[in-house]
Amino acid sequence: MTQAIDTKMLALCKKRKVDSREGLVQIRKRDLERLTTEVMQLREFLPKVVNGDLIEMLQKARAAETMKERLGQEQEQLRQECLHLRSRLDAAQSECQKERECLPICCMPLQEKLVLREQLWESREQLQQQAEFCTGLGAASCTLLWSTSSKEEAVKDILADGKLQSFLSVAGQTLESFVKSLDGEAKAEQQDSNSHEHQFVLALAGVVTNVAAVTCGRDYLSSSAHVLLETLMQLLELLKPGVFPKLKVLMLMALYNVSISVKGLKYIREFPGLLTLIWTLLEDGDSEVCLHALRLLQSVLLEEAVSLVGPGLLLDDPLLPLERIRMLATSSRHPALRQTAQETLDDLGSLRASFLDPHGTSSSDQVHV
Repeated sequence: MTQAIDTKMLALCKKRKVDSREGLVQIRKRDLERLTTEVMQLREFLPKVVNGDLIEMLQKARAAETMKERLGQEQEQLRQECLHLRSRLDAAQSECQKERECLPICCMPLQEKLVLREQLWESREQLQQQAEFCTGLGAASCTLLWSTSSKEEAVKDILADGKLQSFLSVAGQTLESFVKSLDGEAKAEQQDSNSHEHQFVLALAGVVTNVAAVTCGRDYLSSSAHVLLETLMQLLELLKPGVFPKLKVLMLMALYNVSISVKGLKYIREFPGLLTLIWTLLEDGDSEVCLHALRLLQSVLLEEAVSLVGPGLLLDDPLLPLERIRMLATSSRHPALRQTAQETLDDLGSLRASFLDPHGTSSSDQVHV
């Protein structure tokens, strides 16, 4: 609308004489009335041409933000209530223990025993209900944050808020506690894959992956989240083949995103047993796990990485699963996995040729990320 008015004014100014001393323009009254009419028409019809989808999207965004704030407040309130109940339980147990020490159990009236036992069970049941509710609320909140963090602007806002370090610390501790609590049975994991606890853990890993997918996010992780990166690689070692493949994929994606950064690649390749970890993951029965393990391997095969870890470690390692990679390149039913396996074989072949031929071309011509 402003551009249209400026165009009209420019046209009128060209037709009329301009007094440079006073900054005034002489125009005809009829032209001014016509311009006023057009401005009023634009003001009247402008709301009708605004994209309705944009308005609806803005309304949904405001509603999601409001829900996020409300869920955060409810979660904090429930956490305080849980801590209060836990302190009451601890106090009750301590008092009960003191009474037992002062009075033999055999002398305690039966009715009092039953009352104490009933109170104890009620407290345990309340704590269990509070824990389940908090887990469900945490899963919903982190899933919403996972979806929000898929936008680059959202990741920048998270970094600007200054609370990312605390979140990453909690995420690492939660992932470690969850992985160590698994029983290692793939069948049991598949049966509980839709539980709130599993959704909560997946959402935490998804947020870390999305943060690492943005340039500023991966730079932050490469310089200020070494503990989390080390935790992710250690957990990949602990997870047995076939157990929780979705979590493995998300952690591998996060490590791959971080490896795009020069600092991140330098830190990841210095992890003891990195190549052995990748060889183990390539034996996993899940195609997506193998695919992302190969992509991480391709990132490690950059010239700078090979020059530091040494060609012997990559090319002459007896544990190098060339047969497994060849099998994936020829027999896998997963198109992306089959293509990535073939590209990895080509990269390894090019690296071997460049190192065996001192007069050959530099391995920088064979970089695949």
